[in-house]
Amino acid sequence: MWYWIFKHLLIGPWLRLLFRITVEGEEHIPRSGAAILAGNHLSFSDSFFTPLRVHRRMTFLAKAEYFTGTGPKGVLSRWFFSSAGQVAIDRTSGSAARDALETGKRVLQQGKLLGIYPEGTRSPDGRLYRGKTGVARMALESGAPVIPVAMIGSDTVQPPGKLLPKFGGRITIRFGRPLDFSRYEGMAGDRFVERSVTDEIMYELMSLSGQEYVDVYAAKVKTALARGRSLEEATERAGVHAAATAERSPASQVG
Repeated sequence: MWYWIFKHLLIGPWLRLLFRITVEGEEHIPRSGAAILAGNHLSFSDSFFTPLRVHRRMTFLAKAEYFTGTGPKGVLSRWFFSSAGQVAIDRTSGSAARDALETGKRVLQQGKLLGIYPEGTRSPDGRLYRGKTGVARMALESGAPVIPVAMIGSDTVQPPGKLLPKFGGRITIRFGRPLDFSRYEGMAGDRFVERSVTDEIMYELMSLSGQEYVDVYAAKVKTALARGRSLEEATERAGVHAAATAERSPASQVG
């Protein structure tokens, strides 16, 4: 109930009023049945603008920190994100990736729309980064189509690290054609197939968004930036780390 109240009464009308939102390709979203909406991730606000323009309820996999706070603020955060259709996943434990996959598959088995960001974190600089293969595993094991979703302008409206958005900004949400991976039926678990599927999804996101693509993980770049590296140095170090890992184990690049 709270999901629809937020969407149609409390948050949705204000977002429509304060921001100029253009939607393209909304007809690609199925009227019923499971589907994965895989998007680029530029801003915290992405998870609000996309559900606003999707006629069905969306469920996002969200980091557990949103649900584990203490005190009045923690209670409010937990209530809000649960009501807004977010499902907590633990990204710190050794079994976190497996648990996240199982949670996503349960959502899809219920015939729902699952929202996911293949990059795994927000882009630190507006570029599109290498996708993690969890989205491919869920698509292959569930048989659900993948609909690429490109957010354009949300990082200008609410840059990373900014609590409040800049009102009056222009945002474009571009839904791509559904991607069908049934040709890989029965091949879930093959890391090379999952990498191929993930790269196809990221290519579609690059084409839809117009972003520059960087073939390294955004999380690696963020770690290097936090240690005082420049963006160029951080990207280079992340690329060297990825190459060294691949050399040690060609099949190790599972998101």
